[in-house]
Amino acid sequence: MDTMWDLVVIGSGGAAMAAGIEARSRGRSVLLVEHGALGGTCLNVGCVPSKNLLAAAGRRHRASVNPFPSTPTNAGGVDLQALMAQKQELIDRLRQAKYTNVADAHGFPIRTGHARFVDEQTLQVGGETVAAAAYVVATGSTAHTADLPGMGTLDPLTSTTAMELPALPASMVVLGGGDVGLEQAQLWAHLGVQVTLVGRLAPRAEPEVADVLRAVFADDGIAVVEERAVEVEQTAAGTVLVRTDRGTEVSGQRLLVATGRHANTDSLGLDAAGVTTNDRGFITVDEHQRTSNPRIYAAGDVSGAPQHVYVAAQTGHVAAAGALGEPGTVDYRGLPAVTFTNPQLASVGLTEAQALAVGHDCDCRVLRAGDIPRALVNRDPHGVLKLVVDARTRKILGVHAALDGAGDVILAATYAVKYGLSVDDVADTWAPYLTMSESLRICAGLFRSDKPTSCCA
Repeated sequence: MDTMWDLVVIGSGGAAMAAGIEARSRGRSVLLVEHGALGGTCLNVGCVPSKNLLAAAGRRHRASVNPFPSTPTNAGGVDLQALMAQKQELIDRLRQAKYTNVADAHGFPIRTGHARFVDEQTLQVGGETVAAAAYVVATGSTAHTADLPGMGTLDPLTSTTAMELPALPASMVVLGGGDVGLEQAQLWAHLGVQVTLVGRLAPRAEPEVADVLRAVFADDGIAVVEERAVEVEQTAAGTVLVRTDRGTEVSGQRLLVATGRHANTDSLGLDAAGVTTNDRGFITVDEHQRTSNPRIYAAGDVSGAPQHVYVAAQTGHVAAAGALGEPGTVDYRGLPAVTFTNPQLASVGLTEAQALAVGHDCDCRVLRAGDIPRALVNRDPHGVLKLVVDARTRKILGVHAALDGAGDVILAATYAVKYGLSVDDVADTWAPYLTMSESLRICAGLFRSDKPTSCCA
């Protein structure tokens, strides 16, 4: 039997690394176990590669739609293999700097092998028993392929496998209009692929925000069919045909499915460990990240937490602390979300519909791109920012934006929502001129007057 560890963490992504760091900060011994590539979903097949490719595709697209004809640009063909190699170099470099080196600096080893519980307190790694006082499961999630008639006869892409395409297809159908589907649709369209998106576009976004992206996708040449796919088939011509619930048919050379994720819990032996999961494999946890087995905690995507790497990290800290005898909770107030399309979609707090549903007397203002100085100097007509406010207290309940750099703008908004700032607090706070973040102050000022104002007045 191995050394008795204070904590064994299964996984090596954001949640797992945070758990390891938390345990070591408390002077406890910890071992991470990983059966795949070090770094988890975000580094290897999620945030890092997709945003890297989105940035590259965006550069090409901006050159092709340059709003400054006096400064000519051009967008040529794409060397996809070279682009994929550049993406992989970034992954390899970050794996060393942000995972291997970090584990060494904090003093916890990472063992390679598949972990499996054989009973409620025994873990085996590669057939060898690993003993610990407590465990954290942080194995993440994986792309789920929709179970539609005909899907079994195809070789559909997911957001994971698309990151390894050796060549650009001529056309692509993307199933799913959520965050991943939107990003993937625009990524490939900006690289020159003819893209059709099937599914409701940005279903969780405010309608004003979704409308901005609809207009942008139209300009990008992305066809959007806001209907539900019910069947797929391979045609004799070698393309993929998708049928919707309204009888619409669309086709493309490749099909990319972005309709949700399932937990990575297969073959972990969770039943033997007495750990309860739901029908998609996600582990059931309490507010302290504790599972139905009091010695086992779970963190990150696998625990059903919101699927953001910064949430995964925070749940990892809380799970490790709880497993080591000091339970805590994750404070989800002011949790932001960003979709990395161009323009970015970003939100924090309640939508107007949510605010009304929980009983707020809601007041809202919408600021369009034509009233944002930064958007004007950029010659960018697409953009909107919406503030959702409690009419009685004037506290900001939610901020929602479709803007160039909306992800950076939303940071200030998270402070406003988390700490209960009012629109007057924001309207009376300095905002640097000709920055997109100035849109927060301008929009807050609309609650005082609907008359037009000078640039900085």
